[in-house]
Amino acid sequence: MAEQAQVTSVDAIAAFRASLVLYLNKTRPAVEQVNAEAMRTRIWVQTTQRQHWENERRLRRRKLEQAKEELFSARLSQFSQSTLLQTMAVQRAERAVEEAEGKLALLKKWSHEIETRAEPLVKQIDQFQGFLTVELPKAVAQLRLLVKALDAYTDLGAPGAGGAAPAGGDPPAAEKGAA
Repeated sequence: MAEQAQVTSVDAIAAFRASLVLYLNKTRPAVEQVNAEAMRTRIWVQTTQRQHWENERRLRRRKLEQAKEELFSARLSQFSQSTLLQTMAVQRAERAVEEAEGKLALLKKWSHEIETRAEPLVKQIDQFQGFLTVELPKAVAQLRLLVKALDAYTDLGAPGAGGAAPAGGDPPAAEKGAA
């Protein structure tokens, strides 16, 4: 004889299914948002900021070259002017180039950090997103079918549940004692 299920409340299963649907409706957008934010951050570090600081370095190098040319011209000129302003401009431009190169080095480090630290977490998020997208909707569907089957079973008047006996006649002796 097949084992019998000990279902005490079809309403509890239906309530669990409803809670699972609510969970899915709240969780999926949140997980998608986290995944999108991780992607945006990665693109920002590895592309947007890198391009910005490479352009800044190029511009700052041009300004440094221009400041050096002005200093050189001032030194060669026949005027008896001080080259102090041009020297300060060169130093300021050198610091600006060093800052841009420092930012690029930092971005390279961050890019590596994203790959080593964030990627495993992003993979876990992707797996969870797959679970939310594929497995849990299957579970919701199975619960719907289960509730439907249990409702149909109770509507038929299951033996031992106060309903009518099966079409085959009286229930077996073991079931009579259990009722």
